[in-house]
Amino acid sequence: MHPMLNVAVKAARRAGSVIQRASLNLDTIRVEKKKHNDFVTEADRAAEDAIINVILEAYPKHAILAEESGAKGIGSSEYEWIIDPIDGTTNFLHGHPQYGISIAMAHKGQIQQAVVYDPSRNDLFTASRGVGAFLNDRRIRVSKRFMMNECLIGTGFPVSDQSYIDQYLGMLKDVIGKTAGVRREGAASLDLCNVACGRTEGFFELNLKPWDIAAGSLIVQEAGGIVTDFTGEQGWFESGDIVAGSPKVLAQLLQLLAPHVSK
Repeated sequence: MHPMLNVAVKAARRAGSVIQRASLNLDTIRVEKKKHNDFVTEADRAAEDAIINVILEAYPKHAILAEESGAKGIGSSEYEWIIDPIDGTTNFLHGHPQYGISIAMAHKGQIQQAVVYDPSRNDLFTASRGVGAFLNDRRIRVSKRFMMNECLIGTGFPVSDQSYIDQYLGMLKDVIGKTAGVRREGAASLDLCNVACGRTEGFFELNLKPWDIAAGSLIVQEAGGIVTDFTGEQGWFESGDIVAGSPKVLAQLLQLLAPHVSK
């Protein structure tokens, strides 16, 4: 395992311990509302602190981009860690066991190492660029299904920003009509990992943040999948509009979404 990936795994597991302890006392957790349907808890902040402490102990000069504490040292280092301490905070608050810890390391703007950890199931997804993607040390690959009527597609609903809800509902209607089903589980990092290990054949969502997709995107790519924006280009990290899947499924999914994409 690459030394930086090893540090990311250590950080994710430490944060997982913080989160699982907090999950035993959800009624006592302090919660703040950042904006409509967007929450942060003391568990988010404690988990993020745990991750950052592990990383900076190993690499004190590296930059950090984290969901809750923001950017630190950006521009001062070629190395940047992109962190979401709890992807799926709303699920966590409700005791719904679909949330994950997402940690990615980028070098000169390109993601090189990725960890997504599901503490409820103790599922650890990892990837290093050019080495492959793994679930609990077992190599994973995207699904071999390619007939859309046999494919299960993951997605995420507009929640905090509903300005594009009509556009999204048009996409959802067309995808439901052409596939075996659509699943909305509420944690984009885990949705991408589901594509990587073949639990779903594709995924699409609008308006995500870098920490939602940085780690999961590399895990998909290293599992043999493709990640694009809604036009099939590589602007997904900047726009937050992302489509992922195996090569054959991605092409068909982009065709379904195309009529609803703003030109």
